Amino acid sequence: MKVTKRQLPNLLSGFRLVAAPFLLGLAWFGHPNLFLVLLCLSLLSDSVDGFVARRLNAASDLGTRLDSWGDLATYLTVPLCAWWLWPDILKREAFFVWVAIGAYGVPIVAALAKFRRLPSYHTWAAKVSAVLMSIAALLLFLTEIAWPFRIAALIQALEAMKEVLITAVLPAPQGNVHSLWHARRIKKRP
Repeated sequence: MKVTKRQLPNLLSGFRLVAAPFLLGLAWFGHPNLFLVLLCLSLLSDSVDGFVARRLNAASDLGTRLDSWGDLATYLTVPLCAWWLWPDILKREAFFVWVAIGAYGVPIVAALAKFRRLPSYHTWAAKVSAVLMSIAALLLFLTEIAWPFRIAALIQALEAMKEVLITAVLPAPQGNVHSLWHARRIKKRP
């Protein structure tokens, strides 16, 4: 089967969906190094799928939704896997772990309540927040240095509040809303 350029971004997003059960298996069977390698690949695919889609002029509604589903699969999987692999670290950082989980979950709940679908805003701040959280979580698991994770969790909470505001402002579900300013402009359209 030949993969076209237009399919590549969707395959990158789909990779995260496929990787999630393998992440669970690696964590369950106690393979932290392999887990971190696969997690890094998953996070890397998340960081490049949108760029590749725009670069190849292959952005689509399906791709936007696949990206959101891939994010959901990854971000639901990682806390459970981390609990199995590094329970002492998670116990010690419980407050910030719950802040991060809540910051990821609250905007999803808000969008599901209003639009009956996952948000796919892909805001600029969410991208920065995701990169910071990824680096901070890897540092936490590899070195047990906690302060970057704590800062990333608080930044993620601020971004979550903005995404809830975007949901409140938008009149209908919309993908790729880069900021609250963009959401307000969308609302003003006839």
